[in-house]
Parts: sequence; C-alpha cells; structure tokens
Amino acid sequence: MENNCALYAGTFDPFTNGHLDIVQRAVKIFDQLVILVAVSPTKHPFMSTEARVEVLKKLFAHEPKVKVESWSGLVVEYARQHKINSIVRGLRPTGDFEIEFQMASMNRKINPECDTVFLMTSEKLYYISSSLVKEVYTHNGDITPFVPPLVLEELKKIKR
Repeated sequence: MENNCALYAGTFDPFTNGHLDIVQRAVKIFDQLVILVAVSPTKHPFMSTEARVEVLKKLFAHEPKVKVESWSGLVVEYARQHKINSIVRGLRPTGDFEIEFQMASMNRKINPECDTVFLMTSEKLYYISSSLVKEVYTHNGDITPFVPPLVLEELKKIKR
C-alpha cells in the first residue's frame, strides 16, 4: 500500500450517512482509503458481507482513492499485512470515546506501527447508528435521511 494509506473498518450493516461523512473527510487526508467490511462473529448482520461489499463498491466507484474489501480477522492484522499505518475511526458524542480509546490502545499494543486517527462525526449526523437505522427500518420507518440511496435500494431487497 501507499505510505499515506488508511483503513476504515466496520460492519457497515447498513452503511449510513454518518459513515459516508467519515469516508468523504478521510479521503481528503489520505492518499488511499481502504473501506474494510469487517466480519464480526458476535454480530448478526442484516445484509450479507457480499451485499455490503458490493453496495460500497458501487457507492464509491467514482472515487479512485477508495478500495473496498472484507476481512474476517483482526482489523489491525489486516493493516499489518497490507502495510497500512493508520486506522480511521469516527467518534460520536454518544459514549464512543471510551470504547474507541480502548480498541485503539489494544491495536497499538498488537501493532505499534499502526496509529488510530479519530474524526468527529458531523454535528448533523452524530445521532445516526447502524443499529438504530435497522430498528427504524424493521418497524417500517423511513430511513431515507439516514442512508445513501444505493444502500436503501439494497435494503429493500431484504425482508423487514
């Protein structure tokens, strides 16, 4: 990978406008951004890993700085294997800091060459989370303001 490459990892189930905000800001800072759809054994995704990867590839097809992949191991190990030294994380004012700080510290212990860069979520989007979007969608609520149109199209293929 390039020297100024970063990794933005998450389950992205679904990918929200809050995630989009972080990606749009990260590509202004880094030469390349790998969006890594993480496969978490503790989560039960709404969308398949393949569907999430495909929708993100379509969503960022116009952005040459963005690459989309999936990974079922430790994110920091992906970073090590691909010589990526920065992990981007979004922070919301909803209690994210403690969890993110702990994860960043653990990642740094596992891979001292890798730093975590925190971007504060836009004040217009901080209340959005994938779990809340899924909850609203499951109860037939309108999630149009919370997700990119391509994500909404993909979600409509899934039973509520």
